[in-house]
Amino acid sequence: MKLLLAAIKRVQKTVVRTRRQCRLSSRANSGLAPHRGEALISGSSWELVQRLGTQVEVRAAFITEEEEGALLRELEPGLRKKRYKFDHWDDAIHGYRETERVSWGAPCEEILQRVRSLAFPEGSPLLGPVHVLDLDKTGYIKPHIDSVKFCGSTIAGLCLLSDSIMRLVKEDCSKEWLDLLLPRRSLYILRDEARYNFTHEILKDEESVFNGQKVPRHRRISVICRNLPS
Repeated sequence: MKLLLAAIKRVQKTVVRTRRQCRLSSRANSGLAPHRGEALISGSSWELVQRLGTQVEVRAAFITEEEEGALLRELEPGLRKKRYKFDHWDDAIHGYRETERVSWGAPCEEILQRVRSLAFPEGSPLLGPVHVLDLDKTGYIKPHIDSVKFCGSTIAGLCLLSDSIMRLVKEDCSKEWLDLLLPRRSLYILRDEARYNFTHEILKDEESVFNGQKVPRHRRISVICRNLPS
């Protein structure tokens, strides 16, 4: 009975964007497969989820398995030449390899153009190089806010190879938070207040839990587009 009461209390503390019960299923080759109506964003309050509703997006299955393969074929040769690092110049990332890429083959450029068309206003000046971040299975990203000197109001990232959990916490009030379930091959977008006033992080594998359900974190590559500061 004590265990049951504890579980009920945990559920009551989390508010999800949809009130339908969240059900997750596993696929060996593609990670979590969201069911229709499943919430990909949960938060400390319904009001916070609603307030940031236009500033935080997660689009499951944004790219296909074949498109993911095309991106990996371009990225893997360069990444294999690098070693995973377990320190970072500002101590924000642990267990990572990274690179920037300006030119892409036609299939990958088409994918990135879809990302840009969806995430950024037409004519918005974009940061030229695309940032590629490769996290080891044991790697993680600590809470941080990207410098406003180097990028603008919007971040859009593709998630390759693994499901993961991104956590946003209000910088001046840790009681306000959102958890984003990022399925493999999904796209996430952070804008405006969510970008400037909330830290974001990628949870360690042992901490990777969404609405009480474990979400195994494996090696993860993110392909990130940004706009320029205004």
